[in-house]
Amino acid sequence: MIDPESYALIKEAIAGCIDTDQSVLDTLCEEIRPIKGATRRIQPRVTTSISLVGTDGGNNQLQFDPFLIQLVRVVDSSNNEYCLEAVSPTTPIDRLGERQFNEDGSPRTALGEMMTLLGVNSLPALSHMIRPGNKGKPMSPSWVQVYRELIEWAVLLSILKKDFGTDSLIVCDGLLRSKVFAKELFQHLLQEMKRRIEAQFKRNRRHIYLVGVAKHSKVLSRYRLAMSLEGVLQTDYPAYVEVPREVEERAYVWSEFARGDDRVAEGGEINRFVGGKMFLVKFGSHRRDPVWPVDIFLPQVSEAQLILGSMLADAINGFPIPNYPLCLQKAHENAAVVDFDLDILQNFIYEGLRRSLGTQASTLDVFQLQDADPAQRRYG
Repeated sequence: MIDPESYALIKEAIAGCIDTDQSVLDTLCEEIRPIKGATRRIQPRVTTSISLVGTDGGNNQLQFDPFLIQLVRVVDSSNNEYCLEAVSPTTPIDRLGERQFNEDGSPRTALGEMMTLLGVNSLPALSHMIRPGNKGKPMSPSWVQVYRELIEWAVLLSILKKDFGTDSLIVCDGLLRSKVFAKELFQHLLQEMKRRIEAQFKRNRRHIYLVGVAKHSKVLSRYRLAMSLEGVLQTDYPAYVEVPREVEERAYVWSEFARGDDRVAEGGEINRFVGGKMFLVKFGSHRRDPVWPVDIFLPQVSEAQLILGSMLADAINGFPIPNYPLCLQKAHENAAVVDFDLDILQNFIYEGLRRSLGTQASTLDVFQLQDADPAQRRYG
């Protein structure tokens, strides 16, 4: 326990740090102050909202050392399942890539279709973050998260090819940005998404809008206190404000993650990672309601009022998170593999082990009865 004299010293040290860094907060307030005048009220619109979500890797691991099997599952808010497969960090990359195609080379999955469209025939060619492992060395499990993200983009692309019965808003989990694609492949993907959205209107006279919603953002984290001090988005009605690119760039360590096509037009470097324009949005009617970062698909930025108005009705009915898109919450609930489903899938691991162990299968039964973490008894 810290003694009282140490408390007094650390209190004085903290106060000194704050006094020294006061200029930092002043600078943040100066940077965010101009956007207050750009705040706009959200006018409600009626549009069908659907959401697409992939399983959270941390909540969908089938744990059994030395195995770490992760489920890759993508569903929407109507509980339509687009992908369900199991992979582990030791899954051979080349074999996983081959799964995406039929024997004749035609695409078998949504990911295979996206790879064909982008002109690549292997996962390492699609993403520089997926590489074959070195034999004898442990594989980092992080590539599985990259694989999951690639499938989410592939499923989104395949959905845009289907016919829609009404004007629809597709709400993605996370901002419309990605660093997992190799070279300029992400931009090629965004161009194809734009083409398919335009084809929907030509073929069916349906407007399809695309947004991404994040629970957290570097921009919001950096400027949250400054926004409160300056009164940004502290309104008695749902409101939004567009975030200038220069404000975004100051918040990210790698500024290219905030560099959109508008920056390219101004003579900046090529846009390789950004597919959306960020808005800070408050769907509630109280001054202290939560503010969410929302990316609007770059070709649709001019329709921000209509798109955010379409999100409003869905967000105000949000549960259990208030003023957060309900369709996104439903999709998360549908995607989660928990309780009985998780128990069944966990048992599949034991069944597979029994088959592989053969005559030694009885050892596994004894192993299951042993206490895996006897140190937990100290909390009993």
